[in-house]
Order: sequence, then C-alpha cells, then structure tokens
Amino acid sequence: MSGPVAAGAPAVDDGIDWRTCARGTLVGIAVIVPTTILRAVLDREIDDFDDSGWIYPLFVLILIGYLAAGWVAGRARPDLPLMHGTVAGLGVFVVWVPARVVIWAVRDEGRELFLGRDAALRPGQVFGHLVIAAAMGMLGAVMAARLGRRRATDPQPEPRPR
Repeated sequence: MSGPVAAGAPAVDDGIDWRTCARGTLVGIAVIVPTTILRAVLDREIDDFDDSGWIYPLFVLILIGYLAAGWVAGRARPDLPLMHGTVAGLGVFVVWVPARVVIWAVRDEGRELFLGRDAALRPGQVFGHLVIAAAMGMLGAVMAARLGRRRATDPQPEPRPR
C-alpha cells in the first residue's frame, strides 16, 4: 500500500500490472503446452515412459517455462519483481491445468482425473506444481530485475574514434 505522496515526488504504483503478468504467462504457456503435448506423444509411443530418460528433460522444460514467465514479468516491472514473477508463474499453471485436462480427456480413457492409482492430476502434484510455478516465477523475475539494474548502472563504453 502506498501512503500519501509528498508534493513533487513521483507517484509509486505498488499494485499488480496485470498486462505484464499476462505477457509473462503467455510466454510460459508457449513453452509448457508444447512440452506437455510432446510428453503425451512420447508416453504413447514409449512402452515404459516413466522409467525412460525423457521425463527429466521434459521436466526441465516445464521449469524453464515458469522461469521465462517470471523473467518477462520481472523485466517489465523491476520495481516489484517478486510479485509480478509469482503471479506470472502461477498464471502459467492456472492456464496450463485446463490444457492438461483436455489432453487427459483426449488421451486417457482408463484413468481418473484426480483420484485412483493412475490419476492424471494427483493432488500432491497439483500442489507441487503450484509451489514450483511460484518459486521459478520469482527466480526468473529477480534474475531479470537484477540484470536490468546491473545494465542500467554499468558505464556505457565510449564509441571508438574512426
């Protein structure tokens, strides 16, 4: 919350910039949805997918999607990177879940969505992804904000005489 602004002082906006968060979310979704589709295709083609080496690089791509969302949000709002990175990362997850449900509905006939031994979205996984989305969004936003501050404070090299 901002208090009263002194005369002549610039106003500080400490609210969430939803457009910035939406841009970050779209960048994260652009990484995560194709990764999820690729995982579904590989799971169908590989007999024992859960024990294959494919799950690790695909999980890293999911992490990169959350990180990229936070990066975009934190770069646009370096004054409040943690807030915007968290919202962007969680936004990716909130948009990703319906896409995951659609993939489940098209692909898995014998699995339940939330319950059972082979649930498509186990409650623990949902909670884990929420935590990971928020943490990676914050990390990406802080990295972008710090890099932006460093570039702003670094002296610009003088042009070479010709």
